[in-house]
Amino acid sequence: MPTWKSRGLRGSTLEELINRTNERYNELSLALIQKIPTPITPIKIDKSTRHITLAYFEQKSTVDYIGVVQGIPVCFDAKECAAETFALENIHPHQVEFMKTFEKQEGVAFFLIYYTGLNEFYYLPFRKLYEFWERAENGGRKSFRHEELDEDFVIRSPGENGLLIPYLEALQKDLDAR
Repeated sequence: MPTWKSRGLRGSTLEELINRTNERYNELSLALIQKIPTPITPIKIDKSTRHITLAYFEQKSTVDYIGVVQGIPVCFDAKECAAETFALENIHPHQVEFMKTFEKQEGVAFFLIYYTGLNEFYYLPFRKLYEFWERAENGGRKSFRHEELDEDFVIRSPGENGLLIPYLEALQKDLDAR
């Protein structure tokens, strides 16, 4: 079972930027998006600082965020990628199934990917991720390259009105393409 010590802090800076963006969207009455906490069971606690130093996840997480944007249900996951190739092993089958089912219920699912080496935020619509997923399932590449992505979904940061990762513009492009 994965442990918090080995994987728990990856993406924490990205998530903090998303959390601040979501707070701002809420202040502007544009969206209400909540971070979904993943329950953990602490194994070791540093008594001097009272910090958890080792824990395990109690259950599989589905997505990082869920909410509503102007009446449209949305869910998304945040990922960081240091290289220009994103390994699909960073996404779990239960996440794909959840997002697939979410979209069947007329919600919008997507990924926010931060390419750290490029200092670029990217909105990946679930349908595009699913193309890559099926390609891998059918014996193809187990990853996708940055060059395979649609440049229209690059998120220009920072945005106006104090938005650190203004992903609603990309969401609108996603909706327009449906």
